[in-house]
Amino acid sequence: MKIDKNNIWYGFHKRRKMRIKVVIILTTILLSLSLLELILGNTYYPIPTILRVLNGESVKGATFAIMKIRLPRMLSGVLVGLALGIAGNTFQVMLKNPLASPDIIGISTGSSVGALFSILVLNYSGSLVSISALMTGLTVASLIYLFSQIGGFSGSKLILIGIGVQGMMGSIISYLLLKAPQYDIPAAYRWLSGNLNGVQMSSIPLLLYVVLFFGTIILLMERYLKVLELGDSSATTLGVKTGFVRVMLIVSSVYLISYSTSVTGPIAFISFLSGPISRKIYGTSSSIGSSLVGGIIVLAGDLIGQNLFSVRLPVGIITGMLGTPYLVLQVVEINKRGVNK
Repeated sequence: MKIDKNNIWYGFHKRRKMRIKVVIILTTILLSLSLLELILGNTYYPIPTILRVLNGESVKGATFAIMKIRLPRMLSGVLVGLALGIAGNTFQVMLKNPLASPDIIGISTGSSVGALFSILVLNYSGSLVSISALMTGLTVASLIYLFSQIGGFSGSKLILIGIGVQGMMGSIISYLLLKAPQYDIPAAYRWLSGNLNGVQMSSIPLLLYVVLFFGTIILLMERYLKVLELGDSSATTLGVKTGFVRVMLIVSSVYLISYSTSVTGPIAFISFLSGPISRKIYGTSSSIGSSLVGGIIVLAGDLIGQNLFSVRLPVGIITGMLGTPYLVLQVVEINKRGVNK
């Protein structure tokens, strides 16, 4: 059978142009939602006023609301969404299963245990909470990975172990809340809901560095990630050091998830939803696409929670309501076609 190279190149360039258009559209939506985060709230501020404040001019009332509340809220939503989106997609592609999200296999919950222990038992705050969440997340992820290596690594085994660890971490959280002083419990529940309220501007620079550093590592290794989708045997045949690549991707993803969780609390289902939605739009897995979708979901969820109800709801409650039906649909689809297909 004769292969027409012109048709192959035409198809390649057509898909490339389509993907560039998708990135431009997703970026435009993300920027539009970011602008709405600055405009909407208890008081409506027009774009010229926002530009004056961002340019350093002091505007009575608006400067405090925009610079102290809305700007850190918007920036944290974007960065956490990007981090959770790219990390969730990495796990799902690497393990070839849409259920292999850090939300579901216990890594996010592990970070939450560390953060809650610091807040409720050690009375820590600020960077110490972040460090605790990070260390606990890394420890939980390492244990899950090490246990999944026993008798040979497999994605299904890692997911099952992760679900078990998720249940254990949930029990520890319940115990910590049960033993916590009554006056600390409302704050703990607000944090566990995943909330952009109360994020300080001082938290943004380090969050930005973490997202840039570990996000760049994942982007640079994306071609190896796609090869891992073919299976370990094929990847090894193609010269990929599967163990090294897998460890680098897991460590980078866990850093992104753990640090993001320490800043805003666990925002439900962003890691789980971003990859599959991006894949449907893109036609294939994409780290850039899933990160942009993650940012869009976080900001859209926050705008809905803050502006469409009589009571202001944390973004994690909105994303939880969106993610639960999607999780059920994914389980039904997997049951129909069989796991790992």
